[in-house]
Amino acid sequence: MRTLLRIDSSADRERSRSRAITAAFAEAWLDRGPEFAVVERDLHRQPVPHLADAALHWPPRLRPADAAVPAEAEALQQELIAELLAADVLIVGAPMYNYSLPSSLKAWIDHIHVPGVTADFDIEAHPLLGRPAVIVSPRGLSYDPGSPTDGWDHAVPPLQLIIGTALQMRVTVLTTSLTLADTVPPLAEFRQRAVAEFEAARAEAVALARQL
Repeated sequence: MRTLLRIDSSADRERSRSRAITAAFAEAWLDRGPEFAVVERDLHRQPVPHLADAALHWPPRLRPADAAVPAEAEALQQELIAELLAADVLIVGAPMYNYSLPSSLKAWIDHIHVPGVTADFDIEAHPLLGRPAVIVSPRGLSYDPGSPTDGWDHAVPPLQLIIGTALQMRVTVLTTSLTLADTVPPLAEFRQRAVAEFEAARAEAVALARQL
């Protein structure tokens, strides 16, 4: 069985482009046959709490001697890590909120990025080395080079750093811009571009799901 872990974090359950793209990927993945499975974790419907204790940043052997991590918090972290390690492919819906990633997604990242467990530190630990990961990041505006918002994207870079550099997964990024063109009148002139980028990102997601 080949397993896809689908992570969604959008607060919009109806019109979310990130959800639409991760759904298209998951559907194409399942269409490959009965040996393909999907595990879904919706961080908006069932939020992961913020870390209950700073010691959870580390495995037990590297924690302070007086660390007292709540048992339920430890169990949740182990569940999230096991879920990730069991996945052959990861897809993350990461819409840009206020130029950064949703706080629900950041909480998940804080739980699964553990030096010495999912990333190296005191020992070489790269259990996810080379596994495919797809980051889907819709953005309300345009972040074209030379535009007023050039360099304001603080959603994709930290995910590339954690998932790609620290966890050493093989990352593909799919972005779609100007998602606000449908609802914000001053951006209406960009609707055609917004639709084209969305359709292109969804088509690329489907193609990736059939290849990875």
